[in-house]
Amino acid sequence: MVATCLQVVGFVTSFVGWIGVIVTTSTNDWVVTCGYTIPTCRKLDELGSKGLWADCVMATGLYHCKPLVDILILPGYVQACRALMIAASVLGLPAILLLLTVLPCIRMGHEPGVAKYRRAQLAGVLLILLALCAIVATIWFPVCAHRETTIVSFGYSLYAGWIGAVLCLVGGCVILCCAGDAQAFGENRFYYTSGSSSPTHAKSAHV
Repeated sequence: MVATCLQVVGFVTSFVGWIGVIVTTSTNDWVVTCGYTIPTCRKLDELGSKGLWADCVMATGLYHCKPLVDILILPGYVQACRALMIAASVLGLPAILLLLTVLPCIRMGHEPGVAKYRRAQLAGVLLILLALCAIVATIWFPVCAHRETTIVSFGYSLYAGWIGAVLCLVGGCVILCCAGDAQAFGENRFYYTSGSSSPTHAKSAHV
């Protein structure tokens, strides 16, 4: 029962974290930049935000972004962080699909527990790789951006990336280390059987 709960917790945690990583990858509010104080920058319309895909200017009633489309003149750290975040987002898809197939409520024929266990281990490794890619990108980007301009605060995209990366790391570790062995995956099956109390009462079967 404990292993089953840990499998579900690992899946939910990893899924929420993956969504956070996707939000971070697709938005541009990574860091808020300003050459003066924030009130002065607001008056001069020089309060900006910087992300992987665009540089934006934030003012009263205005949010204008300039897309970063010229790859040849982009700084190396921007291109590297793009690659890391895209890799993290892509790694999450097979990891989540693998975790779906190993949930206790999913059964594919007379599949042995060792097959589910191996898929869970692979999903855990992918989630940890995802988290490492996101952590490196979300730390590297603000450090390098600070060398180019003055950063006054971190944007919501960066916070979403940090939270998502930590959740994926925790979920991957739970699946990899704490969700039980091959026997536990084989035991976590549910079927419907007829009994004296209720014809549709769900019971667990030990295989």
